[in-house]
Amino acid sequence: MKSTSINGVKLYSVSGQRSVPTWIPPRKIRALRKDKDYLQRVDIIQDLRFETATTKIKVTPDGEYVIASGIYPPQIKVFELRQLSLKFERHLVSEIINFQVLDDDYSKMAFLCADRSVCLHAKYGSHYSLRIPRMGRDMAYDCWSCDLLCAASSPDLYRINLEQGRFLSSLNTQSPAINVVSRSNVHGLIACGGEDGSVECFDLRRKSSVGRINAVMPAGDVDHEVTAVQFDEVQGYLMAVGSSAGKVSIYDLRMSDPVRIKDHMYGSPILNIKWHQTLNSAEPKLVTADSHVVRIWDPNTGDNMTSIEPNAGTINDICIFRESGLMLLALDCSQIPSYFIPALGPAPKWCSYLENLTEEMEEGSQTTIYDDYKFLTKEHLERLNLTNLIGTNLLRAYMHGFFIDYRLYKKAQALADPFAYDAYIEKRKQEKIDAERASRITIKKKLPKVNRLLAARLLEKEAAEEAEKNLDDADTKKKTSKKNRGLNSEILRDERFVAMFENKDFEVDELSPEYLALHPQSATKQPSLILEHFEPVMEDEEQEISDSDASQASQSSEDESEMDKSKVKKSKRMRLYEVKDERHAEAFWKHESLAKEDALPLGERVAALQDRQSSGTPNDVKCGPGGSREISFVSRSLMKKHKAEEPQEGKKRGIRSLGLKPSKAEFYGMGQHGGRGKGGHGKSKGRGRR
Repeated sequence: MKSTSINGVKLYSVSGQRSVPTWIPPRKIRALRKDKDYLQRVDIIQDLRFETATTKIKVTPDGEYVIASGIYPPQIKVFELRQLSLKFERHLVSEIINFQVLDDDYSKMAFLCADRSVCLHAKYGSHYSLRIPRMGRDMAYDCWSCDLLCAASSPDLYRINLEQGRFLSSLNTQSPAINVVSRSNVHGLIACGGEDGSVECFDLRRKSSVGRINAVMPAGDVDHEVTAVQFDEVQGYLMAVGSSAGKVSIYDLRMSDPVRIKDHMYGSPILNIKWHQTLNSAEPKLVTADSHVVRIWDPNTGDNMTSIEPNAGTINDICIFRESGLMLLALDCSQIPSYFIPALGPAPKWCSYLENLTEEMEEGSQTTIYDDYKFLTKEHLERLNLTNLIGTNLLRAYMHGFFIDYRLYKKAQALADPFAYDAYIEKRKQEKIDAERASRITIKKKLPKVNRLLAARLLEKEAAEEAEKNLDDADTKKKTSKKNRGLNSEILRDERFVAMFENKDFEVDELSPEYLALHPQSATKQPSLILEHFEPVMEDEEQEISDSDASQASQSSEDESEMDKSKVKKSKRMRLYEVKDERHAEAFWKHESLAKEDALPLGERVAALQDRQSSGTPNDVKCGPGGSREISFVSRSLMKKHKAEEPQEGKKRGIRSLGLKPSKAEFYGMGQHGGRGKGGHGKSKGRGRR
């Protein structure tokens, strides 16, 4: 057992560890004596676990049995509390969504399964099985009329009379689908929570609706659903409603506005609500749970008593024993943990030894946890303009930040970002629009590689004709079908015209003079070459005129005439254009358009560029953008210089290779004789003047 103090309320976590098998060697059993968790284990009920997860858990009305459903495989387990052990288990075909105990003990049960089936079980096992029209979501039982009420993904609440053994007429609601159904044990009123956030109540004596309210709108939530509904078990006129936004609203049946609104501060849907009457206080407590936390609070004041946050997995369901402080949680894990809160009530009779264990643990150390507070760092405080509260009792320093009251945090957040709610509404609207667009079935038609413009015009024409047919009457449909017998999208699938959209020899050049002569209207549709290859340049004077126009537009109406004159002058000015790049300049000189080339995929454009570079150009010529060419060469003088500097093989190295300047005598001697004289060391005689 582990003890924790939350808001001054002691919480004892009773860990239900799995019992040690008998086939474990004695050596390993002796080794467990050193395990602290094993020595402190408390097994309230033996084998209180499932293989994968627990979905629902309930106590029979007589308080003698605990019934739990889980996976995997889908099964149901019944535990006898007197023996603190498992009584029996049964396996089902489909996963159990919810179940109801029809008698004081386990002898009669009804299971709502995920395959739209409702299974009725008795002591001996399965009794009968039937199916409902839609996927079931919740179930309730009216013991006064023996009606089994099934809520499903439809606006109808299905009624199965177990006494007559047949379906009765359904109760029709105004909601698109029903998420949860609940019945009051005091006056027998049936409450249905819908997807549109409304709660509608029915009286089975009238078989019709007696009231309907929007239960999530007063809490400031839009487009949220009702996920939990529960009536007060003592007086019967209070109703707690949980929404998908993580808020619980308490309604008085005599009023249309909520009496109290409680926020779980997690934003997760409320899964279960319990009205718990304790022996320690005259007023009941409200136990609400979402997938993260279980909160126990006072419905009159809204103050938190304590909270439970399990670490093993998300919460699926809660089960609290009547007039006691013991609680079981159904989690997404194999174990079913149990928690004991002495301030909520005493321990049940079948496990009264918990009182002695808790008294012994009171002397030990406890962990204190702050609840109903928000943790903020210093950066968050600066963003909310709350740095002036540092050092006051409104902020509690903790580690690298501060704890602040959640209500104060909400007010500061609303002041710092007053348009957050409007932005949230716009975001939700955009998400709905995107979801509707994604759900539409759209047929994507691929355009052919040849004559794309012609194919696109044919498809647009067909789409326009279909839109007109949907708007016109039957007579106009016949007239339009007789008139429009020209080209349509059927030629794309006609075998006779396949080559027209596959062979490039049949491609229609809409810029050719022949095409423009036959289609003079298409010439106006072609973009100008100047606008395609050039960009307008705005000069300083023109920019000043535009600035003056903008300033005059913001003035009174007396200056409108002057602004019009300046616009006229601006239109008469000569416009200057600047070519985009060399590629567009070359195309403009050739009176060509680059629209088709730009429309091609990147791979085809790269392949065409490589073909142009490889064809008709030498190897040492490189092609650049816009028709530019790049060539590299070496001049003759530079080549001679390189040859002179390189020493020739087979010859001795002379002075000339060193690059020294000759003397005057040598210079003039070389000029007179032109070579080596008689005194030379060469083999041949030098030539001189004769």
